Amino acid sequence: MVVEDDVVTRRLLCNAIDLEPSLRLASAFGSVNDALQGLEQEGIELLLTDLGLPDGSGLEIIRHCRRVLPKADIMVITMSSEESQVFACIEAGASGYVLKEAGHADIVRAILDLRAGGSPISPVIARKVLARMRSTRTSEDDGLSTEMPGLTRRESAILELISRGGSFAKVAAALNLSVSTVQTHVKRIYGKLSVHSRSEAVFEAHRRGLLRFEPELDAKPSNPQPAEPDKMGSADP
Repeated sequence: MVVEDDVVTRRLLCNAIDLEPSLRLASAFGSVNDALQGLEQEGIELLLTDLGLPDGSGLEIIRHCRRVLPKADIMVITMSSEESQVFACIEAGASGYVLKEAGHADIVRAILDLRAGGSPISPVIARKVLARMRSTRTSEDDGLSTEMPGLTRRESAILELISRGGSFAKVAAALNLSVSTVQTHVKRIYGKLSVHSRSEAVFEAHRRGLLRFEPELDAKPSNPQPAEPDKMGSADP
């Protein structure tokens, strides 16, 4: 679903999506009210929404989508790079935040990245997010991380790779695990951090000082081990 009030921009976005064989445009709206009604009627898999709409904010659409379609991916496309807007969208449930200046081809690539398990963010937005995380960490007490359960070494490794934009498939390959095992660990991470999306998990873990950056995702393990059993609730190594 595309939500964009500018008719020309909406048409260009829709045309770009239609030209991508792996995507199918479900619907397109130009207002908050129409989009909210559409979310009640359609089982979409991905929401692409602007923030500044004539009858309200795209934040309302994001929050409603998260309530009625919790498994749907959500990406913001906007002109605004204001820090408050960025973090409000992440907290509401968005997993991607792309500025309109990126161009329609780049936006379609961002949609594909999102569907593959990534969290596409425009470089200027990523810089703001990292700056905010650094500021938060230095201004809070060292004992703040004791307020919530810690992550196991395996969970920390998975979250590190996800924070670098890795999809579940890439994380599984890097750690020599099955994709379903990675998904099981991610569900546990969400529960421990009390979050509902990858972007929220990465932000909260950084805020609590639980993340450190590891080698690049495409680095191969030196001593590959057999893949873990593909079972829900399997024990952490």
